[in-house]
Amino acid sequence: MAKRLHRKHFSLDEARRELTTVHALASKLVELKQRLEAKGWDVYRHQYFGGRGPNGNGKFPPEMETLIDIVRGFDERGILVKSLDEGLIDFPHIRKNGEEVYLCWKLGENDIKYWHRIEDGFAGRKSIDDL
Repeated sequence: MAKRLHRKHFSLDEARRELTTVHALASKLVELKQRLEAKGWDVYRHQYFGGRGPNGNGKFPPEMETLIDIVRGFDERGILVKSLDEGLIDFPHIRKNGEEVYLCWKLGENDIKYWHRIEDGFAGRKSIDDL
């Protein structure tokens, strides 16, 4: 058996069942990132060490704490957050041929309609009909 990058893999049906929750949380992530940016925070440049903030007072803004909690929750469920700007989410999946790929969903899409090889990324998205 080939070495897998991910411990959890979703069937298409399992990933689709997650969408109601994923949609709400992805929407919240995009909103939180925008609010943090409006405050002058760059969420990618600020390191997160369990609440020891970069401003020296030991606290992150509440929006950052919430954002981190949501991302950690996705991670614990085996769901990958690929873009906070677009609400881009990937679900690890094993194709019938044994290949590990991602089922790809983006905020604004009403269903999982695409997948891509891990090495191809978003630019390599293909129709779910070709899975």
